[in-house]
Amino acid sequence: MDVNETIATYLKAWVEQDPDLIVTIFTEDATYHERVLQEPIRTLAGIRHYWQTKVVTEQANIDARLLNLYLADNGTTAIAEWEATFDDLVTGCRKRMREVAILEFRGNLIASLREYWASENLD
Repeated sequence: MDVNETIATYLKAWVEQDPDLIVTIFTEDATYHERVLQEPIRTLAGIRHYWQTKVVTEQANIDARLLNLYLADNGTTAIAEWEATFDDLVTGCRKRMREVAILEFRGNLIASLREYWASENLD
């Protein structure tokens, strides 16, 4: 498993707003917690739908970069920190987001992703 390659694919899918690419790095039964205190998004179809409605429809001009990556549990769990800036099309302003994501892998694919993030308006 190459965690760096998986994270690079995740960020590329975000920047390129590509819902078909994002689902290539998740298991069929994956869970995606965009907000950890709410129910997770489940399955590839759910993740693709979320990506289409959130990333493709509500964001533009995205720049995202990995800041730090830590591996635990013999490489089956990764903790990634990244930062992104994008136009929030819903609010009409530019935002900066800093996020920590905990990714649990099954083989080479993400079985679970939990996001913890904060954002601020830049303009």
